[in-house]
Amino acid sequence: MTLFSESCRDSMSALLLLFVCLILGVLVAHFARPPAGIVPGINWWVLNVALAALVLELIPKLKFDAQLWFPVAAMWLTFGGAWLLFGLLGPRLGWSRQRTGALILVCGLGNTAYMGYPLIQALHGKAGLAVAVVADQLGAFPVLASVGIMVASIYSGRTPRPHLMLRRIFSFPPFLALLLGIVVGRFGGWPDWMNGVLAPIGATLTPLALFSVGLQFKFHPGQRQLGAASWGLGWKLLAAPLLCWLMGAAAGVRGLVLTVGVLQAAMAPMVSAAILADEYDLDPALANTVLGAGIVLSLLTVPLGNLLLGGAAS
Repeated sequence: MTLFSESCRDSMSALLLLFVCLILGVLVAHFARPPAGIVPGINWWVLNVALAALVLELIPKLKFDAQLWFPVAAMWLTFGGAWLLFGLLGPRLGWSRQRTGALILVCGLGNTAYMGYPLIQALHGKAGLAVAVVADQLGAFPVLASVGIMVASIYSGRTPRPHLMLRRIFSFPPFLALLLGIVVGRFGGWPDWMNGVLAPIGATLTPLALFSVGLQFKFHPGQRQLGAASWGLGWKLLAAPLLCWLMGAAAGVRGLVLTVGVLQAAMAPMVSAAILADEYDLDPALANTVLGAGIVLSLLTVPLGNLLLGGAAS
């Protein structure tokens, strides 16, 4: 009973940290006049240093088993389902190609790193976080860098360039860290002193990532956006994780791998997907509305989904 109480207390503290960092970012953006370039600077550290260190720390400790296909497949199913759904729905509802492409991107790709890592760690500790890394680095990131860019190109009228997709994947530090971590794990893992270096660097990811999300938070819904945003968030926060759960349960996936895979599918829309939509001029206003609303709603729907899955905090 004492251990369970301590676990619940630790989980509540971790979730509180997420809320505090997110709200702090919002407050700083609106009232503190942060220096120009702060968001790109924080994001650079989070993606290239903190995330890479976290991957290097966790992956050598991960015991690979046959069920780990599921969190990866869940990311591809979420994106593929969004492409199919909105590709069919868009013309029937009179959406422009830009609006359709924006919804495929932001509601097909989840915030599996900035939001996913902190939430999964809060709910399931380091064991759950290691599975979340697999979903993100072998699932969500390759989807973004390959078919995500392909969708952005198609719906903006540009020609996809495969060599740029491959270069983006194999020049991304956390993905290279994943490959190195797998090799190190095969040889017994890092020495203790190396883990002692990687762990505190990786620990900076959670507060900085959520602070960065808060700094970038925007939510200005217009009347013409509400219908499309509702369809998008209905898929991303409800239908996609339900479909992934059905796939995993039917395939016999159980335990932490099933829970984390479904929760990663249920994460808010990906910040990088909204940036990509803006870069390709795919209805940026809608993309940012869906992103902002999704972040707020997912702070409620993900913990609730965890309870429904029977996932007691680790």
